[in-house]
Order: sequence, then structure tokens, then C-alpha cells
Amino acid sequence: MRGRGYPLAGIGCMVAATSVFAVMDALVKALMADYPVVEVLFFRAAFAFLPLAPLLWAAGRTALVTARPWAHVVRSSIGIAAITAFFLAFGALPLAQVTAIAFAAPLLMTALSVPVLGEVVEPKRWAAVILGFAGILLITRATPPAAGLGLTAALAGTLLYAVVMVLIRQMSTTERPVTIVAWFTIACTVGSGLALPWHWVTPTLQDGMLLASVGVLGGLGQILITQALRLAPVSTVAPFDYLHMVYAVAFGWLFWGEVPDPRMLAGAGLIVACGLYVLHREARKPSA
Repeated sequence: MRGRGYPLAGIGCMVAATSVFAVMDALVKALMADYPVVEVLFFRAAFAFLPLAPLLWAAGRTALVTARPWAHVVRSSIGIAAITAFFLAFGALPLAQVTAIAFAAPLLMTALSVPVLGEVVEPKRWAAVILGFAGILLITRATPPAAGLGLTAALAGTLLYAVVMVLIRQMSTTERPVTIVAWFTIACTVGSGLALPWHWVTPTLQDGMLLASVGVLGGLGQILITQALRLAPVSTVAPFDYLHMVYAVAFGWLFWGEVPDPRMLAGAGLIVACGLYVLHREARKPSA
């Protein structure tokens, strides 16, 4: 049942999800200093099964039943590439900078929905998308040349994530959320696991627990977001996802001494404002 009459509970779940993902991002940044991205990715996928297990068990064998296996292959491949790019970016750039760039994904999704889904985007939303791109340019100007590869990874991850969101919207007409999540988690675990022997670095006990925590937090965050969207409309809970920016600035300053550049903050503010406007316009559509 898709209940939409519990806005406070939905907001609570979204705030919890944002907090969980912010902690996960900070752990990824810390671990990327000592471990290869393939290893971090493997633990992110494999240990996500722990919190996801009750959902998969409840769904039974039907969780893996799909009429569109190749759609899952494409979605999973692009999704793995997106996560890999973001992990590389976390290892090279300040947390707040990567987070701000990632917030442009819904704007890119709006642009991609025209050629891929055949949707109509009115001029006001196009203006918001263009202003959001201007925010990305401000953040780019605030990035030192030495961090160019990290910036490229963040931009690539954002674009790929937007593509994934469009594909999921397209797949959701025939596929259940649990099926999409199950196949992606399996593909990510198997794919990174096959490459792991060539990239394995034996972790300390403490780091092993942190690596496992990345996966548990990732799976828990997925559950919390799903629950938030079951309890309240997207337009009610989605704005609270932008708390992630507050966490990113706070964690970056506390643990790495990262102080955001004024241009980066201005760009982030522009992206957030445009994202909220696009969300507001989406909520006013008859199909929302």
C-alpha cells in the first residue's frame, strides 16, 4: 500500500536517510586514502545485503523475476560506473564540493527526460536547469587545477547518476523497486568481486569494520528513502535531502579541515535553489 498521509513520518525517514548517506560518504572519503575503489565498492555492495535481506526475504523468489533483464544489465552497468566515479571524486575533492555537484543530477534528469522519455519541459524549468549549470561552472572555477581528475569524476558521476534515474523511471512501469535494487546490488557485488583479487588490500580490523559499515549504511539509506516515499509525497520529503549539504560541509570541516570556497558555496546555493524550483514545478504537474 502506498500511503501518502504521514508527512511527518516521511520527513523523519528522509532526514534519517540523508544523515545515513552523509556518514557513508565521509567513511568512503576516509577509506579511499588507503584502499582501492574496487575494494570499497565491493564492501559497499556486499554488506548492503544485510539491511536489505528482510525486504528480499519478504518478496521471496519474485524479487528477482523480471521481464526486462537487459534493462537491468544497462541500469546496473551505468549505476556501478556512477558510484565508482563518485568514490574517486570523494577521494580527491572536499566532501561539500562533490555533494554540491551531485545535487545537479535532478536538473540533468529534467533535461534527459525530453529525448529519453518524451516528456515536455516548460520554459521556466529549462531556465532553472540552465541556472543550475551556471552553478556547476562556479564550483568548477573554485577547483584547483591539481584536482582536475577529481572534478571530472564528480561531473561524470553526476551525469551517469542522472541517466540511472531516468532509466529507473522508465523501468518502474514494469519493474518493482525491490527487483531493481536486488539486481543492482547483485551486479555490483559480482562485478566488483571479480576484479577484487587484482586490487585487494588486506584491511585492519578497524578498517574492515568501517568498510562493512559503508555497505550497511548504504543499504539502510535505500530502505529509509523508500519508506519516506511511501509515507509522504516526493514534494514533501525531497527538499530535506538537501540537508546532505549541511552534513558535508560540517564533516569536511571537522575531519579534514575543509573550508568551502565562497564561489563553491555560491554555486552550491544556485544548484540547490534551482533543484527546489524544478521539484516545485514537478509537484504542480497533474501526474505528480
